[in-house]
Amino acid sequence: MISFARLYAVAAAVLFLIMATVSIATIDVYEFENVQQEEDFSVLVQELRCPKCQNQNIADSNAGLAKDIKDRAYKLLRDGKSKEYIIDYMVERYGDFITYRPPVTKKTWVLWFGPLILLVVVVLVLVLRKSTGPKPQGSAHITDEQKQRVDALLERYEQAGEQAIAENEDQNNVQRDDQKRKM
Repeated sequence: MISFARLYAVAAAVLFLIMATVSIATIDVYEFENVQQEEDFSVLVQELRCPKCQNQNIADSNAGLAKDIKDRAYKLLRDGKSKEYIIDYMVERYGDFITYRPPVTKKTWVLWFGPLILLVVVVLVLVLRKSTGPKPQGSAHITDEQKQRVDALLERYEQAGEQAIAENEDQNNVQRDDQKRKM
């Protein structure tokens, strides 16, 4: 009979070997009728964005959807469709997001012109603020009467603070006396 420690060691070794093995990734191989189709396919997979991965093209993405788009582009190229036709087909199916360079349409005006408009607005605000400039901060002009009122308030504040300290000390003394009597 195998001891528990030996069985545990064998199970750990098997688990380690399973985890240490490198998974073999499949590499898609596409065969083309001519060099032009191969070049068009290469450009397409670099220009089309994976809808699932957000900012990866379909050449770099490992998502199943990206593989489906690559396969569809390959099939359309093999059927003799042009690169422009395939891009239009993908845009019709997945929207303008699928391309890294969406066309300028009413839907994409904000995308194309929004940053420029925002930059102009920020520059205008900065220029207007700079031209008006900050108001010079002169010394405050206070009258003698106002100064006397401030001094009186400060003195009352200091007296109130001193009185509070004295009252606090009196309370502490009373508490100490009470504690001593209880002992």
